[in-house]
Amino acid sequence: MSAAWFTSAFVAALLAAYAARLWLASRQLRHVARHRGTVPPAFATTVSPEAHRKAADYTTAHVRFGMLGAGVAAAVTLGWTLLGGLDALNAWLLPALRPHVGDLGYQLALLSAFVLIGSLLELPLGWYEIFRIEQRFGFNRMTAGLWLLDLLKATAVALVIGLPLAALVLWLMAASGGLWWLWAWMAWVAFNLLLLVVYPTLIAPLFNKFEPLADKLLEERVRALMQRCGFAAKGLFVMDGSRRSAHANAYFTGLGAAKRVVFFDTLLARLTPGEVEAVLAHELGHFKHRHVLKRMVGIFGMSLVGLALLGWLAGQSGFYAGLGVSPNLGAANDALALALFTLALPPFTFFISPLAAQLSRRHEFEADAFACVQADGRDLAQALLKLHEDNAATLTPDPVYVRFYYSHPPASERLAALPAPA
Repeated sequence: MSAAWFTSAFVAALLAAYAARLWLASRQLRHVARHRGTVPPAFATTVSPEAHRKAADYTTAHVRFGMLGAGVAAAVTLGWTLLGGLDALNAWLLPALRPHVGDLGYQLALLSAFVLIGSLLELPLGWYEIFRIEQRFGFNRMTAGLWLLDLLKATAVALVIGLPLAALVLWLMAASGGLWWLWAWMAWVAFNLLLLVVYPTLIAPLFNKFEPLADKLLEERVRALMQRCGFAAKGLFVMDGSRRSAHANAYFTGLGAAKRVVFFDTLLARLTPGEVEAVLAHELGHFKHRHVLKRMVGIFGMSLVGLALLGWLAGQSGFYAGLGVSPNLGAANDALALALFTLALPPFTFFISPLAAQLSRRHEFEADAFACVQADGRDLAQALLKLHEDNAATLTPDPVYVRFYYSHPPASERLAALPAPA
């Protein structure tokens, strides 16, 4: 295909995705503002007007911030591609590094510089979200020093993990012929499975402290629930989430024998033992219905399709020229193909994201139904209300916005779907 075809398709997708984001955001802003002053009748006795207005204002702030972020992301994508940013970076690094470190070393440097520059461009937005929006609504508990320390740790982890993986993929692209993408996919799957095993014990403790659950009565209750559900975990842990945020959560992590249950300390401080049990029963519902496995299979399947597409695109000269990059002559173009693919893909996949969101919402309903069988549905309802208030989630989102973005159903839909108490 010609360079003009790739340029036209990319620009059309980028503009359509950005326009759709703005349209959805404007719908959400109008809908939330219209209902800001009145608590929905179903919540009139359980949610205060102050909490309802706070949720509306918090949602509005995040949606407006998202509109800004979408504009910056679109501008950065154009800067890297059609405005020549990636081409200029490559033209600078190729003659400076390739004669000294060879194709693989130069390509690793190109990818590293690409990721580093992109991360630096995103830093101001990340800082503003934490220290302006989250701070204004009373959720941020992170200091500037802790934020910087987290940033340095995350960079170190990315280098230790990302560079060897990138080197392996680049080597496979050069050495495996036309089916390199299949071998790269196998390596990607193996890497993700290994990461699930080592993350709980080697990576997560770099950022948070994990202490064994000290409440023996709650521990007995939780273990009895897990036994009823046929779930075995290596341990029950409490994470110091309050160091960074007032938001609350609980989750499973790990794979196989490395599975563990993690509670945020903010969750335990806010919910009663019965409510904690109900929240955990919901998470166990995901396990029982094999939601995590299904999502993993889906992600691995999509990554296989994506890598196969990249395998074809990498051999098309129009792909490079159409996105503002001059292919290397006499040098490998694999790193350029990887970088361009990560830039060009999001505008196209944006339009299939509602399918993943719909599947996720269905899984949440199934997990809620399971929790009502294994625990008290009234406790689950109370926990959902408390988490709604603590996380300032609006009760009145725009229905179209929900269908497009929400991975969890709105509180009104979740509570309405719970079975009535006996």
